Amino acid sequence: MTERGAIRMPTISVEGRDIEVSRLDKELFPEDHVSKGDLIDHYRAVARAMLPHLAGRPLTMRRYPDGIGEGGFFQKDASDHFPEWITTEKIAAHNDSGAVDYVVCDDEATLVYLANQATVEFHVWPATVDDLEHPDRLVIDIDPPDGTDPRTLHRVARRLRDVYTEIGLTPFVQATGGRGYHVAAPLDRTTGFDAVRELALAIADRLAAADPDLLTTAQRKDKRGDRIFLDVNRNGQGQTFVAPYSLRARPGAAVATPLDWDELGRSTPGRYTTDRIRRRLVRKADPWSAMDDHACSADEALERLA
Repeated sequence: MTERGAIRMPTISVEGRDIEVSRLDKELFPEDHVSKGDLIDHYRAVARAMLPHLAGRPLTMRRYPDGIGEGGFFQKDASDHFPEWITTEKIAAHNDSGAVDYVVCDDEATLVYLANQATVEFHVWPATVDDLEHPDRLVIDIDPPDGTDPRTLHRVARRLRDVYTEIGLTPFVQATGGRGYHVAAPLDRTTGFDAVRELALAIADRLAAADPDLLTTAQRKDKRGDRIFLDVNRNGQGQTFVAPYSLRARPGAAVATPLDWDELGRSTPGRYTTDRIRRRLVRKADPWSAMDDHACSADEALERLA
C-alpha cells in the first residue's frame, strides 16, 4: 500500500523503464482463455521481429479493455495519460479537422505499454513519418466471403504474385490472421499515394477482369455477391494495414504472419497462434526482414502494366 492507501500496481521492467501493468488475469479472448498477461507475453516474444515493421510508422491501435466479446474501438490519437517517453507524431488531418497525435512504436517498452492498454491489434500506415507523402509499401488485401476454401485463396495470392513479378515489383505474402492474405511489395518512395493506389487498382482490376466470377474490386458489399474482394484501399494516405505479428481480435487468437511463398500452400489465414509464432520465430527468421532491400518504383511498375 502507498501512504495514501492506493494499491501499488505490479511493474514490468523493459529497456530500463518500469511499466505498471494491471488486470493481467483479465481474459481478453474468453473462448481461448487468453488473458491480458498472455497478450503482453505475446508482444514481448515477437518484439524483435515485429518492431522493424512498426518503427517510424503512424500507428492505429485497436483496443479491447473488456475483451473482444464486449466491443472495442480504434484509437489514433495518443491518450493524455500516455507517458512522455512514448514517441508521437502530430499529423494534419486531410479533412481539415485539425491534427492527430499518432503513436509511433519504435521500441519494446512502448509495445508493452500499449499491450497493457489492451491494444490487441496494431495497424500501421504504408508510409513512415520521415516521408508521409510517399508510401514505401503497396498492399492488396485478399478479402474473401466466409467459408472460402484456402486453396482458392492460395491461387489468388499466386496470381497477384505473378503480376507483381511481371511488372518489376517484389511480392511478399502475409496470412492476416483474419479471413485472407495480404500481398505486399516494397516501394522506393519516388511515387505519391495517388499513383500507388492507381497501380494497386490496375493490378486488381486486371485479375478481376480475367476471372469475374471469382474476383471483384467492387467497393459496395452488395455488389460483390460471393466473390473474393481485392481490396486496394490500404494504399490511401492515412489508411492502414495490419502489422506483421499483430494478434487479431477474433476467436482463435490468430496472429498476422509473414510467410515465404513456399509455405503458402500449407497455410490458412488464421493458422498461426501465439504458441505457433513463438516456436516459429525460434527456428525461422522473419520472411519480411529484408523487404526494403527489394524496393522498386511504382511509376515504372505502372508503365509496365500499361
